[in-house]
Amino acid sequence: MIRVFIGYSRAAPVASSVAALSINRRASQPVAITHLALNQLQGIYTRPHHELQSTDFSFSRFLTPYLAGFQDWAIFMDDDMLVVDDIAKLWALRDDRYAVQVVKHNHVPKEEVKFLGKAQTRYEKKNWSSVMLFNCAKCTALTPDYVNAATGLELHQFKWLGDDGLIGEIPHRWNHLADYDPFEKDVSIVHYTIGGPFYDDFKDCSYAKEWFAEREMMNHCDQATVKKPVKTGT
Repeated sequence: MIRVFIGYSRAAPVASSVAALSINRRASQPVAITHLALNQLQGIYTRPHHELQSTDFSFSRFLTPYLAGFQDWAIFMDDDMLVVDDIAKLWALRDDRYAVQVVKHNHVPKEEVKFLGKAQTRYEKKNWSSVMLFNCAKCTALTPDYVNAATGLELHQFKWLGDDGLIGEIPHRWNHLADYDPFEKDVSIVHYTIGGPFYDDFKDCSYAKEWFAEREMMNHCDQATVKKPVKTGT
């Protein structure tokens, strides 16, 4: 079973729903998807909202190994993503030498403000944590107490590992940054990191047509061909 945890934002629930559908439609193996909704983490995630965090799951993402029982492997991904490949191919990249595997972006944002007027931040290892392949048994430092108390940089720069040698690399195609990276057709996960087409201000961003097509598929339902019985009498 492939375990996938997707960030859930109360500001844009459609994003995580489309991301989940994009996984399910292309997966060749059984997938168990969990949405990291804060209302389901009461008593576990107690960290107060920080003015610089742009999503509900900015820090709760690091509870993934704990929620997986610190056993086996699990994938975390942001909600503002479209999976256009078989997630089993990412799952097949698991390497027991590492505690976590990521796309090691060299990402220095140029804009000062991103979606919903949130301030853009710059730091080493930016966007590495937006797709993480966790070797959960090697991530036992990520207890709720630690995740609730650690600084943002300690979490997102993987200070909890104590050794960058435990961070493995996965191919760039598994976290392609739309409108930062040059447009490519041959990608596996599109990441709308500045803002996705679910926001009106970004409806014309790169790969927007693909996202809208996926949303249309999410809303699809085959209709019955048998006519509904007509009620007669009283």
